[in-house]
Amino acid sequence: MAAYRRVQSGGRRMLIVSYHRVVSDFTGELQRSIPGLLISQETFRRHIEEASAAGFDLVSIGDAVDVMAGRRVAKKDLCVITFDDGYRDIYRYAYPILKQLGVPAITYLPTAFIGTNRRFNHDRLFHLLRRTQERQFQPVFATLPEASMALLGPILSGQKTVSAALDDFIGEHPTRVLTAIIDGLEQQLGGGQDLLPEQGDIMNWDEVRRMARDGFEFGAHTLGHTVLTLEPQEVVEQEILQSKRTIESEVGIQVRDFAYCNGWYSDEIIRALASHGFRSGVTTEDLPNRIGGDPFTLKRKVLWENFSLGMLGDYSSPLTGCQLDDCFGLLGVSRPVPGRRTHSYRNSLLGNVVARPGKSLTEAP
Repeated sequence: MAAYRRVQSGGRRMLIVSYHRVVSDFTGELQRSIPGLLISQETFRRHIEEASAAGFDLVSIGDAVDVMAGRRVAKKDLCVITFDDGYRDIYRYAYPILKQLGVPAITYLPTAFIGTNRRFNHDRLFHLLRRTQERQFQPVFATLPEASMALLGPILSGQKTVSAALDDFIGEHPTRVLTAIIDGLEQQLGGGQDLLPEQGDIMNWDEVRRMARDGFEFGAHTLGHTVLTLEPQEVVEQEILQSKRTIESEVGIQVRDFAYCNGWYSDEIIRALASHGFRSGVTTEDLPNRIGGDPFTLKRKVLWENFSLGMLGDYSSPLTGCQLDDCFGLLGVSRPVPGRRTHSYRNSLLGNVVARPGKSLTEAP
């Protein structure tokens, strides 16, 4: 299968893997966080070891882009480690492992969150929805945005888990709708510090600079973790350019790489990236990359803890190897969700659906 993938890819496999949060206590964190964002420190280390054992050379995103463009020839298959969102867990638990093993990685930063006490909308909504369930609270929909019924209805009726409902909802609604629902739910639940999740804290700029001094790369991920296909072009330009400039100013590095929030992109977004000096954009499309392919639609395999759990609930080396070698994709078992979207922003009232659902950060098998 690996040999066949090499032929399909133009001679070398170019695997890009994506993580969000590397945690020390997976079981404990699972009780309060979105499952699909989590991987234990031990499993993360094993993934790196498995990739090396599978014949991959662990390289930087720049090296992979150069091979894809034909500017250099790779002697082995390539694997790139990436992280989205800049969670502090990356600094605490992934960075020491990567440094010890001498493995490069890139972290994509939503810059308006770095160095603040803010939490991402998906983490805040997950926390609020769990609080709603725990208190057996019945929201007053008349005082919430119209779209809130699409989120809360399937959860309260037991049709969907919180993670599944949140995943579908974030895929359909822009940031302004999410924040309006957060504000409304917090008010109805009476406010209080317990409505803000303790977990999910973000790195500060000193931590980013410390990693950068050790050779780790950073890319842009918008200012406010914004799904750009749901926003007008002026917002797209601002989110791309200002996030790039902020990292360059704070860290003193050149930023040339970008990660699409939700993995969604459009021709308009790609043109904006190219015009502002970016060299690559990564999606969450679980497909093989090919030599000569578009560097602004790089495919990534999003991994979390359960992708490596065997039938008995413990770590499975063969299963992890199958994930890295894309056995399930080759056999047609997995169904990758396309990331390319029509740029579908329109001036609409709060609660109107502006795009089709698709893969997002919260999706988990």
